[in-house]
Amino acid sequence: MKVPIQKLAIGDSERLVLIAGPCVVESRELVLRTAEAVRKTADRHGMPLVFKSSYRKANRTSGESFAGIGMDKALDILKEVRTEIGIPVLTDIHTASEAGAAAEVADVLQIPAFLCRQTELLQAAGMTGRVVNIKKGQFMAPEDMRHAAAKVVETGNSHILLTERGTTFGYHNLVVDMRSLKIMRDTGFPVVFDATHSLQLPGGDATAARSGGQPEFVSTLARAGVAAGCDGLFLEVHPDPPRALSDAASQLRLDLLDALLGQVTAIDAIVRKW
Repeated sequence: MKVPIQKLAIGDSERLVLIAGPCVVESRELVLRTAEAVRKTADRHGMPLVFKSSYRKANRTSGESFAGIGMDKALDILKEVRTEIGIPVLTDIHTASEAGAAAEVADVLQIPAFLCRQTELLQAAGMTGRVVNIKKGQFMAPEDMRHAAAKVVETGNSHILLTERGTTFGYHNLVVDMRSLKIMRDTGFPVVFDATHSLQLPGGDATAARSGGQPEFVSTLARAGVAAGCDGLFLEVHPDPPRALSDAASQLRLDLLDALLGQVTAIDAIVRKW
């Protein structure tokens, strides 16, 4: 299946699509600067781009963790990315009531992994008519994602992406089974590989009450996911990850993006010949 997102398309042997941006909208300056830098880097490698950033974070390790600058303000900034820089936008929704407002700005509504079984949320996203990216729950087998997708299809919307982001392995760790990319792709929907969240150590930084991560393996997993045949590559990127207000331990440093895209586009060109 080919899923259109503005002028680009993902799936059915189209080019590998990059979904990238900072974890959360921290400020207008950060988002616009990062969006412009990511766009230039993606263009240099001939990769279609969807900009990703969350207008708020509803799932945090600690109640004191940064959750956002406010929904309306953050959505206005994402709208500026879409209209002024000219990049399609993806953002998360967390409740059914948020779907309408987010859909006015975003081209893709993302269902967070922990919420991928929430029927009303999936239906609300589907009814907006926007592309719906469903992240596979860390607790789910990949073949069960067909049920989540079916809830969106029942609204009359078949523009669906399925994203792998690791499976709970035990004690603050995740593991990626590359077979899941093929299993989910066999449902007929394009699949995306999230190489940064797959390296989180959920709740693993107990001293700071936040998730840890292993960003040194981002390139390794990204190359493996593309070799396995994903349709899109999802990367959270930040100019200075240690200073990021969310997912500081797992985001890719922005200046490392260029080299990684050179590697994955070369791999993707070989895979698509097969």
